[in-house]
Amino acid sequence: MKFNSELMKKLSDCFSPSGREKNVREMIIDEIKDFADEIKVDPLGNLIARKKGNGKKILFSAHMDQIGLIITHVDEKGFLRFSNVGGIHAKEIVGLRVIFDNGLEGVICQEELKDKDKLTMSKLYIDVASTNKEFVKNNFHIGDMCVFKSEYYETEDCVICKAADDRIGCYIQIEAIKNHPATENDVYYVFSVQEEVGTRGAKTAVYAINPDLGIALDVTATGDSLDGIKMDVKLGGGAAIKLMDKSMITHPEVKDLLTNLAEENNIKYQYEVLEFGGTDAGPIHLSREGVPSGVISIPTRNLHSAAEIINKQDVIECIKLVEAIVAK
Repeated sequence: MKFNSELMKKLSDCFSPSGREKNVREMIIDEIKDFADEIKVDPLGNLIARKKGNGKKILFSAHMDQIGLIITHVDEKGFLRFSNVGGIHAKEIVGLRVIFDNGLEGVICQEELKDKDKLTMSKLYIDVASTNKEFVKNNFHIGDMCVFKSEYYETEDCVICKAADDRIGCYIQIEAIKNHPATENDVYYVFSVQEEVGTRGAKTAVYAINPDLGIALDVTATGDSLDGIKMDVKLGGGAAIKLMDKSMITHPEVKDLLTNLAEENNIKYQYEVLEFGGTDAGPIHLSREGVPSGVISIPTRNLHSAAEIINKQDVIECIKLVEAIVAK
């Protein structure tokens, strides 16, 4: 199995912050329309692709949205004030370039501060590189969203890109749909909306589908860099089978299922305990009377930044594990 660089670049570069997922949804539909038995978009905007069967209902979910910024005020000098859409820390974004849906760009700047430790979003602004106040007034408005701008880059074994969270989960589902094995299972691939602001899309999608098993596909942190996170997950360690995060404790039978399938199919895997955060599996496992659920995580460095790093072979192992679940 070869890593599809062209597809991943398209997904990463696609402008679709939380609540504005139309661009990436249309791109995904175009990729899978010849492979799914049924495709629909629910009222909240989730994309649901189905491979029909008469057996157990299996739901996979990866979120389409990415973190971003939303304009709250355009001041008299033409600078843009903003708030975050998703988890973003003020100290980590100063100097970054941003791009809007209309293709216009800006750079994140900070006010002069006496105490750098007290930097907050309220002390930041976007400079759109124009002294023409009419240009700013006509092109930037309250409620406009922007995302970080950075170039997609690959080494022999890894990828550096924005929005790996969670376009890599979407990538895995797209590849799994294209290589869907013969099975009696009734399989639903959900590309959810608004995960970064409260796992909202997954809540409605799982309620409508009412599956027998739920599996989220999302990124996770690693403990193999110097950022201070202490955990066993590492790049190149294979698919990460989540045991717990702040939104769920993996059902023991699901943990055993994923582990056994990985071992039976020679899929490289590692276990993950994440001390923060959550995924679509949080609302999925609490839906209706409860849904046995788990997560296949993709190890990722520099989470929620403009330069997230993933390992290509880890991604391939995740795709193989998804296919093994479908065929079980």
